[in-house]
Amino acid sequence: MAALTAEDIVRLFEEDARARKRLAELLVSEPDVRLAIISAVLRDVATKGDLEALRRAVREDMEAFREEVLARILALEGRVSELGERVSRLEGAFTQLVERIGDLDKRIDSLDRRMDSLDRRMDYVARVSWVLVVSVLATLVAQLTLALLRAV
Repeated sequence: MAALTAEDIVRLFEEDARARKRLAELLVSEPDVRLAIISAVLRDVATKGDLEALRRAVREDMEAFREEVLARILALEGRVSELGERVSRLEGAFTQLVERIGDLDKRIDSLDRRMDSLDRRMDYVARVSWVLVVSVLATLVAQLTLALLRAV
């Protein structure tokens, strides 16, 4: 007969539910074995004290996390306020620049009108000067012509 290995025995118990149940009954009926099983199970089972300690630790961690989040939120609120103030100052400076640009545009328009007026005046003076030059030349030519005619 072939010797059974521990692995063979485990496989047989896996295949036969009735045999597993019978083995469990045998093990539980022995006081020493039952005590060893209960002790092993109790080591793995969390007690109420363990659960309370775990709850306390979780609460402390959550409170620390909450305080950290609140501190970060307060820091961010401060930064947002600072940025809001900076934006307000920049808006004010921007408004002043827009007003100055508007004033400069008005001054440029005024200077353009003055230059146009001066251009028109210069054109008028140039035309009058040409008329005077032509009149003076015509007078000179007429006087020269008379002088030449008298001399002849």
